[in-house]
Amino acid sequence: MKIRMMVLTVALCFVAGAVGFASDVQIGTWKLNDAKSKFVAGSSKNNTVVYEVVGDSVKVTVDGTDGAGKPTHNEWTGKFDGKDYPLVGDPAADTRSYKKVNASTLDLVNKKDGKVTVTGKIVVSADGKSRTITTTGTSPDGKKFKNVAVYDKQ
Repeated sequence: MKIRMMVLTVALCFVAGAVGFASDVQIGTWKLNDAKSKFVAGSSKNNTVVYEVVGDSVKVTVDGTDGAGKPTHNEWTGKFDGKDYPLVGDPAADTRSYKKVNASTLDLVNKKDGKVTVTGKIVVSADGKSRTITTTGTSPDGKKFKNVAVYDKQ
């Protein structure tokens, strides 16, 4: 009886964890609303960002264009715990961290060789249909920037 109860308890914990991620407002596909966004000239743009649950982590897949208009693609898998996890495909950063501030807000930090290159705040609207990402940092050529990207949920 005790073993059956322990197995049931563990199973319920896994289900609760999956439901918790599924209800996270960040999860889903987000498309850039270029008309509502403001970018410094020559900045890269993330046209589509997909957040998906992978086990007990989140995978973020980003497709966009660099400052010259060439296609870009990067991927990150980790947790929203403020720790650095590897970032693959971004020449300007090799790690990224996300930290959950509240139910609708994440802070993010990109680093290259341990040095912070970009910081940002991601805020999902109250209706969950859009999100705004404000990023500041230094471009690879040493120029400071501040961009505001608005995304619509698909």
